[in-house]
Amino acid sequence: MLSTHPTTQTHAQQPIPVELLSSTGKPTCTQALTGGGKPVRWEAVAAPGAPGNRAVAETTRDRTDERYPLCIHEGLSAANVDVTVNFKPVDGKTDRAGGIAVRVRDADTYYVVRANALEDNVRLYHVLQGVRRQFAGKDGVKVASGHWHTLRLRVVGDTFEVFFNGQPMFTARDTRITAAGKVAVWTKADSLTQFGAMAVTVLP
Repeated sequence: MLSTHPTTQTHAQQPIPVELLSSTGKPTCTQALTGGGKPVRWEAVAAPGAPGNRAVAETTRDRTDERYPLCIHEGLSAANVDVTVNFKPVDGKTDRAGGIAVRVRDADTYYVVRANALEDNVRLYHVLQGVRRQFAGKDGVKVASGHWHTLRLRVVGDTFEVFFNGQPMFTARDTRITAAGKVAVWTKADSLTQFGAMAVTVLP
C-alpha cells in the first residue's frame, strides 16, 4: 500500500508503487461513494495480466447512473502528483469506465480523469459538493473492452496533462480545487473494471 511516511523533498519525484491488494488479498483502500445507489463493494478478483494475476474491482453492478465508487488510498496527501494506473474494462451496461481521482478531500470533492469503453472517450471532471462537471476531454479514443490499458494524470498547480496508453490526450487548466488531497481509483454505475498496477509520483 502507499507509504505511511510523510512526504518530504527527499521522496519528491520518486515513483511510489501502490499495492491495491494486501498480502492477505484484501483491498488496501478506504471504500467510498459519490452519488446514490447501493453501498460500494471493492473486492479482489482473478485478473490475468495484473500483478500476481489479481486485481481490484467494484463488484456491486448497481446500474444507478449518478453513482461513482471510489477506492481511496491513505497515507499520502499531495496537490501535485503524477499518477498512472493499469486497468481493464470488462463489462457494464450503463457504463464501462475506469478512472484516477486526485486531490481527494472526501467523496464529494476531487478531480477525476476517466476512460470509457462504451463511449470511446477520455474525460476530465471536477467534483464539488458531490456534483460532477466535465471541463476537458477527447472523443474518438478506442478503449477496448477486455484489454489492459494505461491511464495517466499529471497535475501541477492548475495544469492537468492526460495520457492514455502512453499517448498524450490533452492539457487543461482548472483552479477549483487547489489543496493537497489523496489519490483513488474510480468507476461509474455498473462498470466492472479491474485495476492492476498503480504508481504515484509526488511532484514539487
